[in-house]
Amino acid sequence: MSSTKFRHTTVIAVVIANMVGTGVFTSLGFQLLDIQSGFVIVMLWAVGGVAAVCGALTYAELGAALPRSGGEYNFLSRIYHPAIGFVSGWVSATIGFAGPTALAAMTFAAYGTSAWASDTPVWIEKTLAVALVALLTVVHGSSRRNSGTLQVIFTILKVGVIVGFCLAALLLADAIQPVHFLPSPGDGALLTSAAFAVSLIYVSYAYTGWNAATYLSSELENPQKTLPGILLTGTLVVTVLYVSLNFVFLKVAPVSAMAGHVEVGFIAAQSAFGELGGRLTGMVMSLLLVSTVSAMTIAGPRVLQVIGEDFKALRFLSAKNSDGIPSRAIYFQSTLTIIFILTSSFESILVFAGFTLALNSFATVLGVFVLRYRQPALPRPYRTFLYPLTPLLYLALTGWTLTFVLLNKPTEGLFGLAIIAAGLVFYFISERRNRAN
Repeated sequence: MSSTKFRHTTVIAVVIANMVGTGVFTSLGFQLLDIQSGFVIVMLWAVGGVAAVCGALTYAELGAALPRSGGEYNFLSRIYHPAIGFVSGWVSATIGFAGPTALAAMTFAAYGTSAWASDTPVWIEKTLAVALVALLTVVHGSSRRNSGTLQVIFTILKVGVIVGFCLAALLLADAIQPVHFLPSPGDGALLTSAAFAVSLIYVSYAYTGWNAATYLSSELENPQKTLPGILLTGTLVVTVLYVSLNFVFLKVAPVSAMAGHVEVGFIAAQSAFGELGGRLTGMVMSLLLVSTVSAMTIAGPRVLQVIGEDFKALRFLSAKNSDGIPSRAIYFQSTLTIIFILTSSFESILVFAGFTLALNSFATVLGVFVLRYRQPALPRPYRTFLYPLTPLLYLALTGWTLTFVLLNKPTEGLFGLAIIAAGLVFYFISERRNRAN
């Protein structure tokens, strides 16, 4: 295989590592503030997994039919209008990758310092987070061999540790919590409640990354053939891991101890293994987040690179080093990530990023209907399984969630819409200047 292409195992690792990160290790605490039914919590993560699989199957058709790196930027530009694609790339550049990368780095630091002390100064956590981003930026900005090898190693480690944690916690926990995972009175109302819909935005954020392979399409050997399998494999593996992990959290740790807290994995580990075991597990979990920061440092800059190729004002982002890596785009995204680490709060980034990214994916999945209508003769090496049910199910679940976020978290939702509007303004100003020149 050419050294200028990523192996498909590397790209599966990118998908898994992009998904398994901050969300699953932090968001359960926020969900438990309004939902304390074991059955409903597990259903929450299962529904999120169904939506992610539906989205991945739909993206597989778009990625096979429109094989170019850039993800949503590439799809939306060709399906709707270059302005819509630019806004998608604008979202990715301003919050879509830099924000989640910052969250993952911040969680890495929080879990890592919890192994030593519970009252670590904030500046130490921020310093550790910035140091991780800087180190991975240097690695991924150097060569594809270093980048791919590091990603596969840390992803294998991540999956192995999660499976090991789940088994050990259930076998060694001092006490199993009296949480019921069968339906009980009141669960039906919770499943259709605003709390469930808003919690889905946390879950959808946790599943964000199932589309990561589409950002690397141009660097993948035979993407028309391999992309669907990569997307589906990565998403199904993560769905099983997520449902299992949240089941274990609820079985080994008191709901009251986790509700409202970010470090639910550390709390669960303390409950299962005691103080020392919890601290050691917290340290290991912090290492798992290295692959998340790593994967986002690989995938995100590819969007910036493609935007730089298409827009003169951002041409500097398209520059590659001697190994074909978009090093300037990597440095640019990492700079934004560090700014988020130093200036933003955790929960505000989580809700805002989740809403904005879900809106981006909603428009892309809707695009499969538009593309089939406008270009019915376009070669489609892969067609979405169970079309049109699959994309319709994704649109229904995501649309329901977005609506309730706007109603219940208007500040974060409106801020996301403002970022989109700013992107449109920037696009049309840039286009006007290009025509004038």
